[in-house]
Amino acid sequence: MLKFIFWSLLAVNAALFAYGRGYLGHFSGNEHEPERLLNQLNADKLAIIPAEKANAVSVAAAAPAAPDVKPEACLEIASFVLADARRFENQLEPLKLGDRQSRHNLPGSEVSSYIVYIPPQGSKEGADKKAGELRALGISNYFVMSDASPLRWGISLGVFKTEGAAQNQLAALMKQGVRTARVAPRMSGSKLLAYQFRDVDADLKARLEKIRAGFPNAETRSCK
Repeated sequence: MLKFIFWSLLAVNAALFAYGRGYLGHFSGNEHEPERLLNQLNADKLAIIPAEKANAVSVAAAAPAAPDVKPEACLEIASFVLADARRFENQLEPLKLGDRQSRHNLPGSEVSSYIVYIPPQGSKEGADKKAGELRALGISNYFVMSDASPLRWGISLGVFKTEGAAQNQLAALMKQGVRTARVAPRMSGSKLLAYQFRDVDADLKARLEKIRAGFPNAETRSCK
């Protein structure tokens, strides 16, 4: 009887040991533990990546995206004498820039007159609105400046030979209710010309710079 119990306990322990090792599988299936792990990991599809390659991938993933390059609102190329200006314009023709391109005289160094004006309003709409305010005050002698100059979309209220005459006009306008007018000297036009370009992207800037390189005395700068 004792021998029977001994061998029975030994058999049970052996069975538990075999089950714990996975030799007998599991009640949920017939897989042994080592085989189940291999199937879960898909060992045949795993690949070892060199450390250098892994580092390169992580650095590329962490690198910030390249910022968008926005077009420049205005680019100016100056200064040209008349003969060079004509040659420069001929080289610009294939670019077909239309109203994105304009030309103006650079200011001289001597005062030629004085202007009474209202500063630029930022756009044609703003200038027209200010002109309407002037009409409401009974002022009709004005001119909206729309050329490609620093006073573009400002309003001229008169040009005078002397500063005294300009100041008298300003005083009269203030009595009529104009509060934003001012006086400034006007410089005589020089013999040098400048070109301005609008909405200049990277490609156009490179093309303009290539053309400008043929004119050693010209320089490129930002403008408003």
